[in-house]
Amino acid sequence: MKAWRRSCIGLMAALWLSGCGGDGNGNDAPAEEEAELDQPVETVSEPAEEATDVEPLRVEIVASATLRNDRRLMVQGETNLPDETQLLLIVERELSGVRWQSRTQVAGGEFAAGPFGPGSGLPDGGYTITVNLVEASVQPAIVRERIGEQGEHLEGELVRPSRHGLGQVASYSRRYLVGAEPRRATDQVEVLEVE
Repeated sequence: MKAWRRSCIGLMAALWLSGCGGDGNGNDAPAEEEAELDQPVETVSEPAEEATDVEPLRVEIVASATLRNDRRLMVQGETNLPDETQLLLIVERELSGVRWQSRTQVAGGEFAAGPFGPGSGLPDGGYTITVNLVEASVQPAIVRERIGEQGEHLEGELVRPSRHGLGQVASYSRRYLVGAEPRRATDQVEVLEVE
């Protein structure tokens, strides 16, 4: 009986080994697969995404200010930057360097922010109003598509490199004099009077 078991186990092992394939020479690939391996393999390449050429955007920003009855400034303007573009508006008093700032966004080609100044109102004097296009990295995706991931599609006299090396930004500035008695000025400046 022991001999019969050994022969059955031996027979099963032989059948199992023969079922695994292989021709005994170390090459386990069937003849059909060998023929396929000898032929060059064709690779189907998908067409590369075409680089979409984005037309450069010549940045235009125009801003104006109005002095409210409480002697605080409201700033409004127009631009050709895309809707949802984030802007930073800054009003700075020239004499003291005191600044007021507000973030806003473009809607329908326009923007507005304010009021700027202390609750007691702005004292007479010179002020600079600056409108800054902030870095592309903080802009919404729809804006980055138009201006580029680092503002590389921006051009024009308002465009300059970012101070922090984050690509290109744009900046517009204009001087204003606030008060009923305009000071003598030799440069271009708009005088705002209380209405």
